[in-house]
Amino acid sequence: MRVVFVGAPGVGKGTQAQRLAVEEKIPQVSTGDILRDAVKRGTPLGLQAKDFMESGKLVPDEVVIGLVREKLTSAECAQGYILDGFPRTVAQAEALDRMLKETGSPGLDHVISFDVPNVETIRRLAGRRSCPRCQTVYHIVYGPPKREGRCDKCGEALVQRTDDKPETVEARLAVFDQQTSPLIAYYQKRGLLRRVDATAAIDQVSARLRAVVHPARTA
Repeated sequence: MRVVFVGAPGVGKGTQAQRLAVEEKIPQVSTGDILRDAVKRGTPLGLQAKDFMESGKLVPDEVVIGLVREKLTSAECAQGYILDGFPRTVAQAEALDRMLKETGSPGLDHVISFDVPNVETIRRLAGRRSCPRCQTVYHIVYGPPKREGRCDKCGEALVQRTDDKPETVEARLAVFDQQTSPLIAYYQKRGLLRRVDATAAIDQVSARLRAVVHPARTA
């Protein structure tokens, strides 16, 4: 199984990717993880990425796709993979298509769009609180600490990250929608797009996802 997960921040695609990866015994491939690993190992592409990251610039698509190429053509991904959060633009999707053809790799089976209304996404992210000492994350509704405003593990006062403030989330979602609408149309035109309503509880979303990727099993 070779799939791409698409979804705005806070829709739960990372959680679902982890679950499906375990069930299917295939790796979850996150570009963030790939970048950090390549930088840590000091690979040629990792060193290129490090220069951009340390200067506060976005890592160019050609570097990212090079790292994705290395990962997807490794023995670890021989039986399939879940691309989590990549591609994010049509240009990246086209680069991914070219790379798969150039390497003789099988094409994608599905592109899963996790759909959650923006108002719900804002509510989810705005409710997150983080511990600045041990980095544990809580949610004031779905996973609150035992003592309000304090970390269960170390007792530190919890904070709301700038990225999780409603006005910041709204801006992030606007950028995501602008970038992703053409990407959704690109994969829809190719007949690869599958939509999953991700507004439900985690287990229910997992069931919906399985029904999409394995319709014969759930028919």
